[in-house]
Amino acid sequence: MIRKSKDLIKHLDFMLLDFLLAQTALPLAYYIRNGNLTLYSQDAYQACILLLVVAALVNYIFTENYKNILKRGYLKELVATLKYLMLNLLLLVLWLFFSKQGEQVSRSVVIYYILIVGAASYAMRNLWKIRVRSRIYKNKDKQPHLLVVTHSSIAKEVVEDFVSHLLEPVKVVGLVTLDDGLPIGTMVGDIEVVSDYAGATEYIRLNWVDAVYIKLPQEIHVPEGLLNRCATMGVTTYQCLTRESERSVVQSIDRIAGNIVMVESMNIVPARRLIVKRMMDILGGLVGVVFTLLLMIIVGPILFFTDPGPILFSQNRVGKNGRIFRIYKFRSMYKDAEKRKKELMDKNTMQGLMFKMDDDPRILGSGPDGKKHGIGWFIRKTSIDEFPQFWNVLKGEMSLVGTRPPTVDEWEQYKLHHRARLAMKPGITGLWQTSGRSEITDFEDVIKLDLEYINTWTIAGDVRLLLKTVGEVFKPKGAK
Repeated sequence: MIRKSKDLIKHLDFMLLDFLLAQTALPLAYYIRNGNLTLYSQDAYQACILLLVVAALVNYIFTENYKNILKRGYLKELVATLKYLMLNLLLLVLWLFFSKQGEQVSRSVVIYYILIVGAASYAMRNLWKIRVRSRIYKNKDKQPHLLVVTHSSIAKEVVEDFVSHLLEPVKVVGLVTLDDGLPIGTMVGDIEVVSDYAGATEYIRLNWVDAVYIKLPQEIHVPEGLLNRCATMGVTTYQCLTRESERSVVQSIDRIAGNIVMVESMNIVPARRLIVKRMMDILGGLVGVVFTLLLMIIVGPILFFTDPGPILFSQNRVGKNGRIFRIYKFRSMYKDAEKRKKELMDKNTMQGLMFKMDDDPRILGSGPDGKKHGIGWFIRKTSIDEFPQFWNVLKGEMSLVGTRPPTVDEWEQYKLHHRARLAMKPGITGLWQTSGRSEITDFEDVIKLDLEYINTWTIAGDVRLLLKTVGEVFKPKGAK
């Protein structure tokens, strides 16, 4: 499943600094161009200032621009800054184009702004990282002292992990190994082996040790005696519970029912992004429902007179993690389509647990051989039949972007790895639908695309897929 991250404000300081620089750079660019600061009295520039607020929020919520920022080198930071710059410029150009106010904003001001904010943001990020790191590592005499307990077989790896990943203000005072592989006094990197396991308790009792960090190979259990003695002495212990896993999962620690648990999930995403995804679904669902009602007025009578019966087709489908819900579509097939499906299984063009065929005679207006292109073919080709699903999106059963929701009979035949495709809400469109779905004939290829979507999901990716979906509808190839 997909797990929410509780991290809502990480690196907010960098976002605020970028925002302040952007708000400063625009007036400065205007002053360089015009020699005054009258932009605040002009509607077009006032809108630009507000747009920079939106750009800051979009960059912080929708992108990974600040992820691992403290660990990035100068070159990677330059690339990240350029991406941030391009997003700002793209939003600005789009607004000027659609608002038709391009003539009121000087191109020179825009160019000066991009140059100023680009250089200032890149410099600020690197300087602020130096400031943050120096704050972390200053006053070494006041830093908490950490003793590392490990095994000689992984001691070098543990030390390297501390050097490359530890950013907290901690001083590692020594290593303790559970075996005799490293004698006392041996240096592992810059850290000395200060005791064996037998003398660990006495070393902790007589020396400045605030906490003990324990990381052992998976086959070796953490010694309860050491944990009990540390607790008796009032020394904090950290046990490394997450292991390198052969499974494609992300590991984290949480608390459930009063117990500390290790969590393994396909992906961990910030809660703020799931909130944004739901907001997008609500907005898109509202707009989609309005269009559905309008289409019903036009398409409904045509469908009814072609094959008298319900205008909408509804069916039980399987949603996120096995939830059953009722999906809605404009009916593009004859009323007996589900009964006739069994008769046509030998003409299925899909390998696996999906049904699709060329020249399907069950489609409205297709004729006995399925070769005619009637109203059913038209609404499927243009994806008009999918519009009632916006109601499912609005209800929260589906999302605008996700994976295809299987039928119950398909679901009942799923193998273990097939189930993973429903770790997120199913969607009206998705990676499979925008990857030439009619040319994909193997269900396992569908699974690969769905898992790729789930494991790499981002808001920006959803936006790209929505835009690509619009293009796919008008291509000569696509849905069948």
